[in-house]
Amino acid sequence: MMDPTTDNAGQSGDADTARTALEALRAEIAKAVVGQDPAVTGLVVALLCRGHVLLEGVPGVAKTLLVRALASALELDTKRVQFTPDLMPSDVTGSLVYDTRTAEFSFQPGPVFTNLLLADEINRTPPKTQSSLLEAMEERQVTVDGTPRPLPEPFLVAATQNPVEYEGTYPLPEAQLDRFLLKLTIPLPSRQDEIDVLTRHASGFDPRDLRAAGVRPVAGPADLEAARAAVAKTTVSPEITAYVVDICRATRESPSLALGVSPRGATALLATSRAWAWLTGRDYVIPDDVKALALPTLRHRVQLRPEAEMEGVTADSVINAILAHVPVPR
Repeated sequence: MMDPTTDNAGQSGDADTARTALEALRAEIAKAVVGQDPAVTGLVVALLCRGHVLLEGVPGVAKTLLVRALASALELDTKRVQFTPDLMPSDVTGSLVYDTRTAEFSFQPGPVFTNLLLADEINRTPPKTQSSLLEAMEERQVTVDGTPRPLPEPFLVAATQNPVEYEGTYPLPEAQLDRFLLKLTIPLPSRQDEIDVLTRHASGFDPRDLRAAGVRPVAGPADLEAARAAVAKTTVSPEITAYVVDICRATRESPSLALGVSPRGATALLATSRAWAWLTGRDYVIPDDVKALALPTLRHRVQLRPEAEMEGVTADSVINAILAHVPVPR
C-alpha cells in the first residue's frame, strides 16, 4: 500500500484530501465518457462500501468504457474478462497446472486476482461460469483444490450486462444478483450528449487510448482507506435506521412483488446511504441520502409478480411508490 503520509494526489491518507481525490474522479472520467455522472457516483459509492456494481444497458452506451475510464483514474491493478458462452470457471479463477520440470502442480491465478475486475457482458455466459464469482465477491477469496487463496485489497467487480430481453443472455440468479451492492442502469444519451460524443470522435477521440484522452490517476489505495475510515464514522440515528428497515419491510408486503428485500439488502442500503452522506460533505445521514440510493441498491433485490410485470409495472416504480408512502423521519 502507498505511504499515506505523502502529499501527492492519490497517496494522501487525510480524509478531506481523499474526498477531494474521489470527487476528482468525475472530472477525469468525463474526459472519456459523456453524461453518465449518476453511474460514476455509484461506482465511487461501491468503492467506499467495498461492494460490487452491475451496470445494465443496451449495447453501445459506453458501459465498458465507463469502467475502463474509472480504472485509468485510479491507481489500481485492473483486469478484464469477456464473458462468452464457452468461458469456463477456471478461466476466471485460475487453475492447477502441471509443471513437468518439478513434477508438481502449481496454481496459476486467473484474472480475478486483481483490484478492479471488469466482467464484461456477464449475462452472456452460462450460470456455471457466472457462479465462479460468488465466492470471490462474498468471501474475497478463491478456493481451488480445497485451498483458499485471498484476493487483493481493494477488490471490486464491475460487471456489465445487456437487458435480459436480448438474445443470447442468461439471467443472473437471485443469489448472484444479491452479491452486487448496486445495479446501475445506463440510459441512452440525450440529444446534446450524443452530439458531444460524435464531436469528440470527429476530433480524433480514440476510446481504446484513454491516456491520449488525458485520463490520469487521481486517487489510489491510501485515499480509499482514508475515505472508508471516514465513512465508518458517519453517524446514523436510530430514526434513520428504522426508516431503512421500514422501506425494506414494505417491499416484502407489496402486492406487486413476489420477492422483497432481504436483511442483507437493508444493510446494503444503510451502507450506501452513509457513503453518499460522506461524499456530499456531511458526517451524518439524512432521509434524502436513503432516498437517493434506494433505487440502485434495491432494484435488483426484488422480484416482480408475473401479473404485475404483464401490466407494465417495474421494480423502480414499485420502490418509488414505497418511498412515497413510508413516513419520513423528521
